[in-house]
Amino acid sequence: MSKQVPPHPDVKDGDRCTVVAGRHAGKSGIVQDCHVSKSGHLSISVCQDDGVRFKTLAKSVVVERGRA
Repeated sequence: MSKQVPPHPDVKDGDRCTVVAGRHAGKSGIVQDCHVSKSGHLSISVCQDDGVRFKTLAKSVVVERGRA
């Protein structure tokens, strides 16, 4: 069985993003790891400016354009 297409293909390692939904809403940081789960959802690890990391779903984030 093949995996589904990630729901948020524009999220990639190194992007700056802000979480807009879920448990980590309001937090922001740099995407460090992208992984497609068995169910086809794209999960990402985000590293905040203070070094704290958390995992969230890509559908819960907005990529900040024009900033790096």
